[in-house]
Amino acid sequence: MNHLVRLLLCLAVTSAGALETKVVKDVPYKDDVVSLTPYEQERCKLDLTLPLGAKDFPTYVWFYGGGLKNGGKDLSSEYCAEIRASLARAGVAVVTPDYRLSPKVKYPAYVDDAAAAFAWTVKHIAEHGGDPRKVFIGGHSAGGYLALLVGMDPERLKPHGLTLAHVAGIAQVSGQVFNHYTVRDERGQARYGITSDEAAPAFHIRKSLPPILTIYAQNDMLSRAEENMFFVTTLKAAGHTENYSLRVDDRDHGTVGHNLRHDDDPARLAILNFIAKQSAAR
Repeated sequence: MNHLVRLLLCLAVTSAGALETKVVKDVPYKDDVVSLTPYEQERCKLDLTLPLGAKDFPTYVWFYGGGLKNGGKDLSSEYCAEIRASLARAGVAVVTPDYRLSPKVKYPAYVDDAAAAFAWTVKHIAEHGGDPRKVFIGGHSAGGYLALLVGMDPERLKPHGLTLAHVAGIAQVSGQVFNHYTVRDERGQARYGITSDEAAPAFHIRKSLPPILTIYAQNDMLSRAEENMFFVTTLKAAGHTENYSLRVDDRDHGTVGHNLRHDDDPARLAILNFIAKQSAAR
């Protein structure tokens, strides 16, 4: 285990214990409803899971996986409700957006949706008791890919009047750091050919990025663990210092994300401690 992760895991999770939670469902996160397509009106909504009794709490914008082709915030297969409730009980609000999916849309539509959901959270979380300076972003698999692009490429947030300084940190789980294979499919490229352009988080690696926590599984999908290890190492080479990583043993690509719902899960604890550490620095 990385020595930085050992330090991270030793930090106390700053929460008020097991809090009760409240869910606010199906909030549209794009304001100009008149200009939206019917598909945007259907998909561009989010749920908030809030820690009751907490004030100025941090918020984690969490994107589910599904290869950019499947998934939904209410699908039990992604354990979304259990994951967000588990984190909210520890004092971290969770925003879970839906986003448009391929092949109904193509890149960058789903990335634009992710950026809009993050921007909505920064601008509106104070209305629900959260601190807009402490908005984090993350996700599992394709969701991790979306979180990385939004949190690393300043062009994604510019249309919303935000900068990467508004990203308190990125905590992603087994995300794709080169061009996502669905993006390559859409472009007629080889599904497993390695490409890296503006659609790849790796393309945007540099020293001056928000803090990043990268989590992956010992038995992750073929090449995904290595891809995440490359990402962590290249961040280090670029001089990015707030760079943390955790390989979770005895997990595969699915369980490393789905097991976040368990209180004693090491990935869950790493995320909570990362959020606590970076929130204290804000």
